[in-house]
Amino acid sequence: MSVEKKETLIQVQNLTKTFGGSVHALNGVSTDIKKGEVVCVIGPSGSGKSTFLRCLNLLEKPTSGEILFEGKDITRAKTSEVNHMRQKMGMVFQHFNLFP
Repeated sequence: MSVEKKETLIQVQNLTKTFGGSVHALNGVSTDIKKGEVVCVIGPSGSGKSTFLRCLNLLEKPTSGEILFEGKDITRAKTSEVNHMRQKMGMVFQHFNLFP
């Protein structure tokens, strides 16, 4: 019996997001998401779920840390590369007005 090793699609390393220098929405978040996985982000109100999702799609710029998509650090990517990446990443938000 062979065990299929799934490719890592999104790798988040020590992701931090602060607002106004004092509000820590994300503090050192790290995770790997494999190709084909379905991931749910669950937690209480104010725990950083939406901020995490917005950072993954670069709707919010992380304060520090890295987001690798298909092995490429998208936190340092050009706008055209980010738009290309967004075409490959599906996201569902809880509210229609999370971005302008």
